[in-house]
Amino acid sequence: MKVKHAVLTSVNRDDLSDGGASHWAETIRAVRAINPGVSLECLIPDFQGVESALDLVMAEAPEVLNHNIETVPSLYSRVRPQAIYLRSLQILRRAKGQHHLATKSGIMVGMGERADEVEASLNDLRNHGCDMVTIGQYLQPTSAHLPVHRYVTPAEFEQYRVIAEQAGFRHVQSAPFVRSSYHAEAFFTEEQLP
Repeated sequence: MKVKHAVLTSVNRDDLSDGGASHWAETIRAVRAINPGVSLECLIPDFQGVESALDLVMAEAPEVLNHNIETVPSLYSRVRPQAIYLRSLQILRRAKGQHHLATKSGIMVGMGERADEVEASLNDLRNHGCDMVTIGQYLQPTSAHLPVHRYVTPAEFEQYRVIAEQAGFRHVQSAPFVRSSYHAEAFFTEEQLP
């Protein structure tokens, strides 16, 4: 298939004792065995903060460790009721500080957050070692999910891009259709991350 960069992701596996971390590690090893030249970005869940599970995945040294915060703290209980904002930030800090990985995260806007909250969350990400960020428009996946509060303008996305770049992110994608894996290979090849 001539794949040069692959993004690995999964559903949460909270039913497994390690949250699925061993599956992650095995998958990373299998991809590298078949195609040692491929760079890997792992978009991981929080593994409920279990350090041994996080370390199992991080020890495989993916070229990019991605964990999305998704939203600002004031909306966490509604948007991510089983997640904890600070825990997600600490995962990125662990990936950067203890495992020396290139780190990435994403946030969706249009759920009712204020611009100052987005800026604060971008700064939180940078202060916790996040290198790259994606900012995109939230779209309601099903009627059971939180409705779209508003559609963010292209000018606002441009403002968020500038704020993120000024905060020191190495790479920023900020536009309505941006998603966590949006142009993921460009994040890697443009920056030639370690």
